[in-house]
Amino acid sequence: MKRLLAGLLILAAAGPAWAYKIVYAEQWYNLVHRHLSEDPDAAMENIYYLERALRSDFANPLNALTVIRNQDEWARYRALFRMHVNLLLIQQTLILASNYDKQTAYFYNYPWKWANLDSLNTAEKIYQTAFAYWKEAQTYSAQAKNSPEMWLDGLQAWIDEQYRIESGDLDYQRIIQKQLDRLAKVRSDFQAMGPQTY
Repeated sequence: MKRLLAGLLILAAAGPAWAYKIVYAEQWYNLVHRHLSEDPDAAMENIYYLERALRSDFANPLNALTVIRNQDEWARYRALFRMHVNLLLIQQTLILASNYDKQTAYFYNYPWKWANLDSLNTAEKIYQTAFAYWKEAQTYSAQAKNSPEMWLDGLQAWIDEQYRIESGDLDYQRIIQKQLDRLAKVRSDFQAMGPQTY
């Protein structure tokens, strides 16, 4: 009897896992890792989830991340969501680029000069992709601004981001360009290295 009961328990535990298909933008958004310390390795996974969120349809307004009462709120919510996701994509892209970016060209890195230059080229390409996300964020910020002003409970951070973009307080164009300018200087320092500098 005990063996039969144990066997039934094992079979019940080994049954199929009840999962649901991830279809909607909000579902992909909820998969993003949010940690106190950012990990460049997790950035790729987050970028994948966020890209899928941008390409996916929105869930029914009943399942939105806030209460939606009318069509104007629905339009504003979608614009703010896409703006916010693009801003997160910029942040994750900058974190990913930091994995390849060399902040300083130290003289003792000369034996690996070619690898450092290759790494800087990779970082530059990643930084360049962030510009496209910034343009998209600005586009959706303008859409949110053009929709009727209304309060969306629980989305104050998104509304603040939208205001900061419109006021010029948040300017990722400047931030990304500053990183690229610094990277160009580090690249030139590496290119100037030779056996005599080592």
